[in-house]
Amino acid sequence: MPRRTATMLASTLMLIALLCVGVFIPVPYAEMSPGPTVNTLGEHDGEPVLQIAGHKTYPTDGHLNMTTVRVTSADYRMNLVEAVYGWLAHDTKVVPHDTLYPDGKTEEQSTQENAEEFSQSQESAKVAALKELGVPVKSWVIVSTVVKDAPAEGKLHAGDVIKAVDGKAVKEPTDVAELVTEHRPGEDVAFTIVPAKEQAAAEKEKRTATRTEKVTITTRASDDAGEKRAVVGISAGTDHTFPFSVDIKLADVGGPSAGLMFALGIYDKLTPGSLTGGDFVAGTGTIDDNGKVGPIGGIEMKTVGARDKGAEYFLTPAENCASAARDTPEGLTLVKVATIDDALDALKDIRAGDTADLPSCSAS
Repeated sequence: MPRRTATMLASTLMLIALLCVGVFIPVPYAEMSPGPTVNTLGEHDGEPVLQIAGHKTYPTDGHLNMTTVRVTSADYRMNLVEAVYGWLAHDTKVVPHDTLYPDGKTEEQSTQENAEEFSQSQESAKVAALKELGVPVKSWVIVSTVVKDAPAEGKLHAGDVIKAVDGKAVKEPTDVAELVTEHRPGEDVAFTIVPAKEQAAAEKEKRTATRTEKVTITTRASDDAGEKRAVVGISAGTDHTFPFSVDIKLADVGGPSAGLMFALGIYDKLTPGSLTGGDFVAGTGTIDDNGKVGPIGGIEMKTVGARDKGAEYFLTPAENCASAARDTPEGLTLVKVATIDDALDALKDIRAGDTADLPSCSAS
C-alpha cells in the first residue's frame, strides 16, 4: 500500500476513533437554546393568555411577546461532541451544568422552584400593572415555604399570614428575617399569625380575617456558607387581594422572567387605545410589586427566539443590556428598561414612530 494512502487511512481511522470517543465522554455542561415566545395579548392553546373579569377591558393589537429559554434536563449528560457543536452554533449556548442546576439540584426540584417563581411573577405583574393604573391592591406578608426538618416545620404553614414577630408589626417580607436574626441561635422567637385556612375563609366570605394565633419557635443556626445567624426555616413572601379577577393562562412555563411582559399586557387590556401601535414588541425581565424590572438568564437565546418570530423591538432589562448587545440579531432593536415606566415610555415612542431617541443597549 502506498505510503500516502496508508497515512490518509490512518488519519481517517484516528479521526473516527476520536469522534467515537467524544460521543461517549460525558462533560459537565448543559445547553440553552431559544424557547417558545407567546404574545401576552393573544391566545395560547385556544384561550386568551390574559383573562380579566369584573372590569372594563379594551381591544388590543400588535404583539407584547414574553420569551423563554429551553435547557437540557438536570439528569442529561452532554457528551464532548455535543458540547463542541453547541459552542460553535449561533443559536445555542453551552454553560457549566452547575450554572443551571447548582448544588446537585434535581429535575423535580428545579421544576418546582420554577413553578413557584412563575406563580410569584404573575402576582407581581398584576400588582405592578394595577398600581400603575392607580387601582388599589391589598397586600400582606405570608409564609411562602417551610424548609423540611426546620424548626418551623409543623408550626408554620405555607399561606399563613405573618402579622408580627416578637410583637413587632411585619409590613414587608424582609422584616421577618431581620426580626428573627435579632436573636441568637437557640433562642425562642414568637410569631403572630393568621392561619392559612382562616385567611382563605375570610377572603371567600369577603371579610377581614380576625382570628390570630401566637406560635413560638426555637431558632437554630444557619447552615449556609455565610455568617452564622438565627433561622427558623421559612421564606416569607407577599399575597394580594385584587378588586377584580385577573388570570394568566399559560402552562408549561417556569421562572420569573415573564413578569414585565405580563404587566404590560394587563396594562394594555385595561386602557383604551393600542399600547404597541400594532408593532411586534417582545421582551423579558422580572418585575416586583413596585414595577422595578430585574435581570434574567439566557438573554442571548431570548433575543434570537424573539427575532425568529418577527419581533422588531426587544425590551431588555438594564442589567442584561451589555450581554444582549454583544450579539444582537440583525433587525432587532434592543430597548433598555429598568422600570415599567421606562417600558411604557418606550412603547409610547414606538407607536408614535419616534424611535430615534429610544434608550438603547451597548456592549460596554
